[in-house]
Amino acid sequence: MEAVLVIVALIFIAFIALGAYATVKAVGAAKRGVDRTVAQARRTVEDTTLRAKSFQPGAASELAQLRLRLRGSMRATQDALHARVTEDESLKESLGLFARLSAHGHELDGELKRLESEPDKAQVARLLPELRARTEQIAQSADALRHAARDRASRFASDDLDALRTQIDVEAGALRHWTTEVAPDASGAGGSGPATAGRKKPDRSAIAPPGVRPVYPWQKKPRPESTT
Repeated sequence: MEAVLVIVALIFIAFIALGAYATVKAVGAAKRGVDRTVAQARRTVEDTTLRAKSFQPGAASELAQLRLRLRGSMRATQDALHARVTEDESLKESLGLFARLSAHGHELDGELKRLESEPDKAQVARLLPELRARTEQIAQSADALRHAARDRASRFASDDLDALRTQIDVEAGALRHWTTEVAPDASGAGGSGPATAGRKKPDRSAIAPPGVRPVYPWQKKPRPESTT
């Protein structure tokens, strides 16, 4: 009896521990979701503010335009690389290079942001050419990584499609084997013999019945037939 009670107690404790673990995981996932939502909302507000500033006259407008150019390029490249790295492990090296580039991008973005509140507009005007060159250098490097990853994915898709088309053509020819023209008899005799039949008659008994066909998301569901 005592052994049964011990087993029941252990099972109860295990269920409590499992429930606590699941609760912690759920809370962690919810917190990460909230953090992502807050970060996304903050970026949206910052981008909207920068777009508004970009229409103002003077150095503030160019600073805002440089930040928008930098942030847009870096964000697009980051999303593109992370989206494709799971399918193409060779992009891990590209992610490493992008991480180093991101350090320079964050540093430049922080510098541009600080200059937005700089009261010495003459000093800002003197720094703008160098800041403009650095922004373009970083943005163009990010663009190059993103475009290369996109071209690589497109090339792989094109090569795979070409190979698939070749295989389908071969399979289609094999399925239509009865349409192959039969060579005439060497004796040149006419008639309705096998040598002059022209086409082979398919062997229905050799064709297996079709199995369950997969349904793809672009296919429409068949309408139910009327019973009336």
